[in-house]
Amino acid sequence: MPKPTRIGLAGLAVMGQNLALNIADKGFPISVYNRTTSKVDETVERAKQEGNLPVYGFHDPASFVQSIQKPRVIIMLVKAGAPVDQTIKALSVYMEKGDCIVDGGNEWYENTERREKQVASMGLLYLGMGVSGGEEGARRGPSLMPGGSFEAYRYIEDILLKVAAQVPDSGPCVTYIGKGGSGNFVKMVHNGIEYGDMQLIAEAYDVLKSVGKLSNDELHQVFSEWNKGELLSFLIEITADIFGIKDDKGNGYLVDKVLDKTGMKGTGKWTVQQAAELSIAAPTIASSLDSRFLSGLKEERVQAAIAFKSIGVSDILSDQAVDKQKLIDDVRQALYASKICSYAQGMNLIRAKSIEKGWGLKLGELARIWKGGCIIRAVFLDRIKKAYARNPDLANLLVDPEFAKEITDRQSAWRRVVTLAINSGVSTPGMSSSLAYFDTYRRERLPANLVQAQRDYFGAHTYERTDMPGSFHTEWFKIARQSKL
Repeated sequence: MPKPTRIGLAGLAVMGQNLALNIADKGFPISVYNRTTSKVDETVERAKQEGNLPVYGFHDPASFVQSIQKPRVIIMLVKAGAPVDQTIKALSVYMEKGDCIVDGGNEWYENTERREKQVASMGLLYLGMGVSGGEEGARRGPSLMPGGSFEAYRYIEDILLKVAAQVPDSGPCVTYIGKGGSGNFVKMVHNGIEYGDMQLIAEAYDVLKSVGKLSNDELHQVFSEWNKGELLSFLIEITADIFGIKDDKGNGYLVDKVLDKTGMKGTGKWTVQQAAELSIAAPTIASSLDSRFLSGLKEERVQAAIAFKSIGVSDILSDQAVDKQKLIDDVRQALYASKICSYAQGMNLIRAKSIEKGWGLKLGELARIWKGGCIIRAVFLDRIKKAYARNPDLANLLVDPEFAKEITDRQSAWRRVVTLAINSGVSTPGMSSSLAYFDTYRRERLPANLVQAQRDYFGAHTYERTDMPGSFHTEWFKIARQSKL
């Protein structure tokens, strides 16, 4: 038998293949296995073509597990849910006490915690590791979010530090996140923030196209320009690319031929559900989810457009000329201010969960590992890292002095964009709900006093007072009835 390999990887869809090749590329011999064996041969062939990388393929679980040096570490990259349990079952039979399983999929965090307990009874260690960066990231350097057994993390820290994306001023985009399912939870919220980011960018596009009448060529230039400043990020970069790509199956640009129905896998929905469970307002992320739901109603929207054709879109303001350059600048500022709100909501959700579970998560460190490799990577994350370095107990990103100033400077442009969109019949749920979040958060007094009075009126839920301590109940109904007599 050849010398044992350093690590194993099971599950060779594109992400699995790319991560295996990345690990081998960094000098770690790796064993690979897949239930459909043709994928094993395909991966080994790719390894040969991409520089004779040390990738060793196995067609059965027993020889795969036995080929790895002890204590064995096996990364699984299979579909979340039942396939993970089946893979654990198939592999754990051949594993020994002290070996470790790492789940690199987008798994629900409680499933990871259940599995960690389950494999512990066999003497095995377990990590749930969020992997972000898509296919390209997996091959060239992803952002990695491992949570679970710290002992298991120490086994593979040397590999992860080399495999992760490398950011010149802040190091490899990986850190031990925390206990239990914290790695999966952080990756889930990362995806929720990603939903918000994508929605806000889509709204910026819609306003510029529908109200500003920008062509795809102009949009390509605008987004390319934006990607040189405060909005410099992976998502802005790929958006600029998309506007420049012509249709290979017909005339015009490809983006105009893409059906306006957005798919989803579930992590955005989980984020919003968790926010509700923890009483954390996350309206930007929630509105992005609602927008995906509504996009799915294509046939209904076609009918609704006929029913309301007299209203139209952006015809409402057709008598007013739009100053393109001013609009582009305003939309850039509105996008940036809204983005701050979206990240504030995501970070608040992570902190609330960390407190509930006793995970002790460090928000600044999460911002650091998201600076490279992942889908939401952006120059902006460095500002977030610094905000938490200035004050680790920051109640909300909005009140960090630097972010507060940035929002204050941009709020007029933000309001102009939202108002223009509303008056033009163009929906901007992400930007509007971000603005509402900001305007609600910064007000000392809200109309919630009336809602609480209503609750006490019909349900005797009691209320507190502004001028004295204690809990009060008033017989509103009786007083109101007497005054009507």
